[in-house]
Amino acid sequence: MQQAFNENAPKKATNLSINSDLLNKARGLKINLSATLEQALTIQVRNAERELWVEENKEAIQALNELADKNGLFSDSFRDF
Repeated sequence: MQQAFNENAPKKATNLSINSDLLNKARGLKINLSATLEQALTIQVRNAERELWVEENKEAIQALNELADKNGLFSDSFRDF
């Protein structure tokens, strides 16, 4: 699977605003905020890129589906179900 981003890129400090109670609980539980944010952002970026790819390729996907519906698939003769 292709990486969503360059994992070797340098870290960059940033400021965030989050719920203070949530922050206190996370710190009390020794949750690594940076790692948690990176994991959550990785999921969000992958999902957004996937949705964008589907939207950008909607016409081609539709055309291939229509072609398969009309002509069948090469593998149809090999299926047992």
